[in-house]
Amino acid sequence: MPNIASAKKRMRQDVKRRLRNRAAKSAMKGEVKKFTVAMESGDAEAKQQGFRAAVRALDKAVTRGVLHKNAASRRKSRLAAKLKQASSSAPQA
Repeated sequence: MPNIASAKKRMRQDVKRRLRNRAAKSAMKGEVKKFTVAMESGDAEAKQQGFRAAVRALDKAVTRGVLHKNAASRRKSRLAAKLKQASSSAPQA
């Protein structure tokens, strides 16, 4: 435990920040997981909505400083590739 007042304050801030970051990361991962589940379903509209929600969550994580912008860009690119691959392999009606 710190003895200096500024170090005590820093610890309190770190706890708040850690909880906030954990919540933001969890929300981001949840949206990406929903997209993954939507990919397994056959509904094209659900896939598109899931992709948009996942990209939005990744962008929010970058804005909040939870995720680096290049990491988010890489993840978005991979999600887009999955979406494109799934739409191209879908049977044409």
